[in-house]
Amino acid sequence: MLWDRLPSGPQLGGAPTNFIYYTSLLGAEGIIATCVGEDRLGSLAIDKVAGFGLTTDWIQRDQIHPTGTVDITIGSNGEPYFNIEQNAAWAFMSWTNEWQVLASRVDLVCFGTIARYQTYSANTINAFIDAMKPSALRIFDVNLRQKLYSPLLLEKLFQQSDVVKLNAQELLVVGNILNIEGKDLEAKAEGLLARYKLDIVCVTRGSEGSILLSPTETVIHNGVKVQVADTIGAGDAFTATLACGYLNHIPLQNISEGANQLSAWVASRPGATPVVDENILFDIRQNLYQY
Repeated sequence: MLWDRLPSGPQLGGAPTNFIYYTSLLGAEGIIATCVGEDRLGSLAIDKVAGFGLTTDWIQRDQIHPTGTVDITIGSNGEPYFNIEQNAAWAFMSWTNEWQVLASRVDLVCFGTIARYQTYSANTINAFIDAMKPSALRIFDVNLRQKLYSPLLLEKLFQQSDVVKLNAQELLVVGNILNIEGKDLEAKAEGLLARYKLDIVCVTRGSEGSILLSPTETVIHNGVKVQVADTIGAGDAFTATLACGYLNHIPLQNISEGANQLSAWVASRPGATPVVDENILFDIRQNLYQY
C-alpha cells in the first residue's frame, strides 16, 4: 500500500489495495495485509481504508521506514508511468502469529512482483502463501515495474500461482525472459498456461479488451469503449472481478464481460479507486452471482 502522487494530487493506491477495494465492492470480504510507516501518510492511509468500509486490523506500522509513495505521470493515452520509492514500509512486512491465522482462513490471496524483489517482505509473503489452506486460490498479478524483477523470481511466482493476470506488454517481456514461444499473445498465453499448469491466464489489452484462457476454453473480449481519464486501477478492477467470478464458479464468458465493463469504467475516471456507480456494480454483480 502506498500513495500515488498524481498531477492532480495524492491518492491512496498500490495494486493490492486497489484489488481489495474492488473485491469488496463486488461482495467479497476484502482484507488488506500490508505495512505503512508510523507517520502522517500512514495514519492517513489507515483512515482512508477505514473510510472504504474495510478492516484495518491487518495493516502493520513500521517505526523506521516511511509509508510508500510513487510519483506518477500520465501519458497522452492515459497510460501511467511510475517512479516507486523502494525503501518504504511495504518492503518490510513482518510474519506474525496474527498473519498466520489470517493466512489459514482466506479463500484467495492476490500478490504481485515488486514486494518480492530483494525485500524483507519476500519471506513474509512466502510464509503467508505456505500457510494457506490447499484449496485457497493464489492469484499472481504480475505488474512489472522499474526492473524490479528477475528470471528466477518470475519462475518462482508462476510456480506458486493458480491464476495469472498480466497485460500484453508484460506477456511479451515474460515470454522473452522465460523463453515462452508463440506467434501472438494468445499462443504465448497458452504456453504460459501449459508450462506452469495454471487454471487461468488473463491477458489485458487496454482498449482492445482481454483474453482469458483455461485448459479447456478461450474467451476473447474486444473491450468497452470509453473516454479514458487514466488507466490507474483499471487492471486491478479487472483482477478483482476475475477473482470474485472464479471463486463463485462463474463461466469465463460472464467473468470476461463483467471484468471488461468494470475496468473500462475505472479507466474513464481519474485515480485508482473512484466511487463506483451503483448501476455499474449492479450489472456486474448480476453477471457474477446469477448462477
